Amino acid sequence: MAEVDPEALADVGYGIFEHLLNKGLRAQGKYLFALVEQGVNFSQEFGIMFQQFSGEYPQLADALTKRFKDIDTIYGMIRAGEGVLPSKTTQMYWIVQDAPESHPEAIEDENAGKWLIFLEPDRADASWKKVRDATVEGTLGISTKVSTAKPNPESRDNQKVIYVYTKDWADETDVMRVRQTLKDLGFVDRIGYKRNIETFAGEYAKKGKRVTYYSA
Repeated sequence: MAEVDPEALADVGYGIFEHLLNKGLRAQGKYLFALVEQGVNFSQEFGIMFQQFSGEYPQLADALTKRFKDIDTIYGMIRAGEGVLPSKTTQMYWIVQDAPESHPEAIEDENAGKWLIFLEPDRADASWKKVRDATVEGTLGISTKVSTAKPNPESRDNQKVIYVYTKDWADETDVMRVRQTLKDLGFVDRIGYKRNIETFAGEYAKKGKRVTYYSA
Protein backbone atom coordinates (compact mmCIF):
# COMPACT_ATOMS: atom_id res chain seq x y z
CA MET A 1 0.00 0.00 0.00
CA ALA A 2 1.36 3.42 -0.95
CA GLU A 3 2.34 5.66 1.94
CA VAL A 4 0.00 8.58 2.51
CA ASP A 5 1.58 12.02 2.17
CA PRO A 6 1.57 13.56 5.69
CA GLU A 7 1.12 17.05 4.25
CA ALA A 8 -1.96 15.91 2.36
CA LEU A 9 -3.28 14.36 5.57
CA ALA A 10 -2.68 17.64 7.41
CA ASP A 11 -4.53 19.58 4.69
CA VAL A 12 -7.54 17.27 4.98
CA GLY A 13 -7.33 17.32 8.76
CA TYR A 14 -7.30 21.08 8.96
CA GLY A 15 -10.36 21.43 6.76
CA ILE A 16 -12.33 18.86 8.76
CA PHE A 17 -11.29 20.33 12.10
CA GLU A 18 -12.26 23.88 11.19
CA HIS A 19 -15.60 22.61 9.91
CA LEU A 20 -16.20 20.79 13.20
CA LEU A 21 -15.06 23.85 15.16
CA ASN A 22 -17.53 26.08 13.35
CA LYS A 23 -20.28 23.49 13.77
CA GLY A 24 -19.55 23.05 17.48
CA LEU A 25 -19.56 26.77 18.14
CA ARG A 26 -22.80 27.22 16.20
CA ALA A 27 -24.40 24.57 18.44
CA GLN A 28 -23.56 26.94 21.31
CA GLY A 29 -25.08 29.90 19.48
CA LYS A 30 -21.69 31.36 18.54
CA TYR A 31 -19.93 32.21 15.29
CA LEU A 32 -16.18 31.65 14.95
CA PHE A 33 -15.70 34.85 12.98
CA ALA A 34 -17.51 36.90 15.64
CA LEU A 35 -15.34 35.49 18.44
CA VAL A 36 -12.19 36.27 16.47
CA GLU A 37 -13.22 39.76 15.39
CA GLN A 38 -14.42 40.67 18.88
CA GLY A 39 -11.22 39.39 20.48
CA VAL A 40 -13.02 36.81 22.64
CA ASN A 41 -10.93 34.10 24.30
CA PHE A 42 -12.42 30.74 23.28
CA SER A 43 -9.38 28.57 24.05
CA GLN A 44 -11.38 26.28 26.34
CA GLU A 45 -13.98 25.47 23.68
CA PHE A 46 -11.19 25.12 21.13
CA GLY A 47 -9.32 22.60 23.28
CA ILE A 48 -12.42 20.51 23.96
CA MET A 49 -13.31 20.39 20.27
CA PHE A 50 -9.77 19.44 19.27
CA GLN A 51 -9.92 16.56 21.77
CA GLN A 52 -13.17 15.40 20.18
CA PHE A 53 -11.61 15.72 16.73
CA SER A 54 -8.59 13.68 17.89
CA GLY A 55 -10.89 10.93 19.15
CA GLU A 56 -12.77 10.72 15.86
CA TYR A 57 -9.84 11.28 13.48
CA PRO A 58 -6.63 10.28 15.32
CA GLN A 59 -4.50 10.00 12.17
CA LEU A 60 -5.57 13.44 10.94
CA ALA A 61 -5.07 15.00 14.38
CA ASP A 62 -1.59 13.50 14.52
CA ALA A 63 -0.76 14.95 11.10
CA LEU A 64 -1.95 18.39 12.26
CA THR A 65 0.08 18.38 15.45
CA LYS A 66 3.16 17.30 13.52
CA ARG A 67 2.73 20.18 11.08
CA PHE A 68 2.05 22.85 13.70
CA LYS A 69 3.92 21.33 16.69
CA ASP A 70 1.02 21.96 19.11
CA ILE A 71 -2.61 23.03 19.11
CA ASP A 72 -1.76 26.43 20.61
CA THR A 73 -0.18 27.31 17.25
CA ILE A 74 -3.41 26.43 15.45
CA TYR A 75 -5.45 28.43 17.96
CA GLY A 76 -3.16 31.42 17.49
CA MET A 77 -3.50 31.22 13.70
CA ILE A 78 -7.28 31.23 13.96
CA ARG A 79 -7.22 34.15 16.39
CA ALA A 80 -5.11 35.99 13.78
CA GLY A 81 -7.73 35.42 11.05
CA GLU A 82 -7.09 31.96 9.59
CA GLY A 83 -10.44 30.71 8.29
CA VAL A 84 -12.03 34.09 8.98
CA LEU A 85 -10.46 36.55 6.54
CA PRO A 86 -9.43 35.62 2.97
CA SER A 87 -6.10 37.45 3.21
CA LYS A 88 -5.18 35.60 6.43
CA THR A 89 -6.28 32.12 5.33
CA THR A 90 -3.55 29.88 3.95
CA GLN A 91 -4.69 26.42 5.08
CA MET A 92 -7.89 26.20 3.00
CA TYR A 93 -8.85 27.27 -0.49
CA TRP A 94 -12.28 28.55 0.59
CA ILE A 95 -14.06 30.09 3.56
CA VAL A 96 -17.72 29.07 3.64
CA GLN A 97 -20.63 30.66 5.46
CA ASP A 98 -24.06 29.03 5.36
CA ALA A 99 -27.25 30.96 6.03
CA PRO A 100 -29.19 30.14 9.21
CA GLU A 101 -31.22 26.92 8.88
CA SER A 102 -29.53 26.16 5.55
CA HIS A 103 -28.04 22.69 5.07
CA PRO A 104 -24.42 22.65 3.78
CA GLU A 105 -25.43 20.11 1.12
CA ALA A 106 -27.88 22.61 -0.40
CA ILE A 107 -25.19 24.25 -2.53
CA GLU A 108 -24.55 20.90 -4.22
CA ASP A 109 -28.12 20.55 -5.47
CA GLU A 110 -28.35 20.73 -9.26
CA ASN A 111 -31.16 23.28 -8.93
CA ALA A 112 -28.89 25.72 -7.08
CA GLY A 113 -26.73 28.40 -8.63
CA LYS A 114 -24.60 31.35 -7.64
CA TRP A 115 -23.75 34.95 -8.33
CA LEU A 116 -20.01 35.39 -8.93
CA ILE A 117 -18.22 38.49 -7.66
CA PHE A 118 -14.62 38.81 -8.87
CA LEU A 119 -12.33 41.04 -6.82
CA GLU A 120 -8.79 42.28 -6.58
CA PRO A 121 -7.09 40.72 -3.52
CA ASP A 122 -6.97 43.99 -1.56
CA ARG A 123 -10.78 44.22 -1.68
CA ALA A 124 -11.50 40.66 -0.63
CA ASP A 125 -11.56 41.03 3.17
CA ALA A 126 -13.93 44.00 3.34
CA SER A 127 -16.17 42.59 0.61
CA TRP A 128 -16.32 39.18 2.28
CA LYS A 129 -17.37 40.71 5.60
CA LYS A 130 -20.30 42.46 3.93
CA VAL A 131 -21.49 39.34 2.14
CA ARG A 132 -20.84 37.03 5.09
CA ASP A 133 -22.72 39.22 7.56
CA ALA A 134 -25.70 39.58 5.22
CA THR A 135 -25.74 35.80 4.78
CA VAL A 136 -25.79 35.28 8.55
CA GLU A 137 -28.60 37.82 8.83
CA GLY A 138 -30.58 35.77 6.30
CA THR A 139 -30.92 38.57 3.75
CA LEU A 140 -28.97 36.89 0.93
CA GLY A 141 -29.08 33.31 -0.34
CA ILE A 142 -28.51 29.87 1.15
CA SER A 143 -24.73 30.12 1.43
CA THR A 144 -21.67 32.04 0.34
CA LYS A 145 -17.96 31.34 0.04
CA VAL A 146 -14.78 33.21 -0.82
CA SER A 147 -11.43 32.13 -2.23
CA THR A 148 -8.45 32.64 0.06
CA ALA A 149 -4.74 33.42 0.07
CA LYS A 150 -3.83 29.74 -0.27
CA PRO A 151 -2.38 29.35 -3.79
CA ASN A 152 -4.87 27.41 -5.85
CA PRO A 153 -3.48 25.51 -8.86
CA GLU A 154 -6.87 25.84 -10.57
CA SER A 155 -6.84 29.66 -10.47
CA ARG A 156 -6.04 31.43 -13.72
CA ASP A 157 -5.07 34.75 -12.12
CA ASN A 158 -4.65 36.35 -8.71
CA GLN A 159 -8.22 37.64 -8.47
CA LYS A 160 -10.43 36.47 -5.62
CA VAL A 161 -14.02 35.39 -6.07
CA ILE A 162 -17.09 35.34 -3.85
CA TYR A 163 -19.89 32.90 -4.65
CA VAL A 164 -23.37 33.82 -3.43
CA TYR A 165 -25.66 30.79 -3.73
CA THR A 166 -29.42 30.68 -4.21
CA LYS A 167 -31.58 27.60 -3.78
CA ASP A 168 -33.22 27.47 -7.20
CA TRP A 169 -31.90 29.06 -10.38
CA ALA A 170 -35.41 28.89 -11.89
CA ASP A 171 -36.80 31.11 -9.11
CA GLU A 172 -35.93 34.33 -10.91
CA THR A 173 -37.67 36.48 -8.31
CA ASP A 174 -35.43 35.15 -5.55
CA VAL A 175 -32.31 35.23 -7.73
CA MET A 176 -32.89 38.89 -8.56
CA ARG A 177 -33.80 39.71 -4.95
CA VAL A 178 -30.36 38.46 -3.94
CA ARG A 179 -28.79 40.49 -6.75
CA GLN A 180 -30.52 43.64 -5.53
CA THR A 181 -29.30 43.00 -1.99
CA LEU A 182 -25.77 42.72 -3.33
CA LYS A 183 -26.21 46.06 -5.08
CA ASP A 184 -27.42 47.54 -1.81
CA LEU A 185 -24.20 46.25 -0.23
CA GLY A 186 -22.16 48.13 -2.83
CA PHE A 187 -21.62 45.49 -5.53
CA VAL A 188 -23.06 47.58 -8.35
CA ASP A 189 -20.92 46.42 -11.30
CA ARG A 190 -22.55 43.88 -13.60
CA ILE A 191 -21.95 40.31 -12.48
CA GLY A 192 -22.97 36.89 -13.75
CA TYR A 193 -25.02 34.04 -12.29
CA LYS A 194 -24.07 30.45 -13.04
CA ARG A 195 -26.25 27.40 -12.58
CA ASN A 196 -24.91 24.26 -10.93
CA ILE A 197 -26.00 22.40 -14.04
CA GLU A 198 -23.19 24.04 -16.01
CA THR A 199 -20.71 23.72 -13.16
CA PHE A 200 -21.36 19.98 -12.76
CA ALA A 201 -20.98 19.55 -16.52
CA GLY A 202 -17.54 21.14 -16.33
CA GLU A 203 -18.56 24.11 -18.45
CA TYR A 204 -16.46 27.18 -17.74
CA ALA A 205 -15.93 30.53 -19.42
CA LYS A 206 -14.31 30.13 -22.83
CA LYS A 207 -14.10 32.39 -25.84
CA GLY A 208 -17.41 32.40 -27.65
CA LYS A 209 -19.16 30.29 -24.99
CA ARG A 210 -21.70 31.74 -22.59
CA VAL A 211 -21.96 29.94 -19.24
CA THR A 212 -23.71 32.61 -17.17
CA TYR A 213 -27.47 32.19 -17.04
CA TYR A 214 -28.29 35.64 -15.67
CA SER A 215 -26.34 38.88 -15.84
CA ALA A 216 -27.27 41.96 -13.85
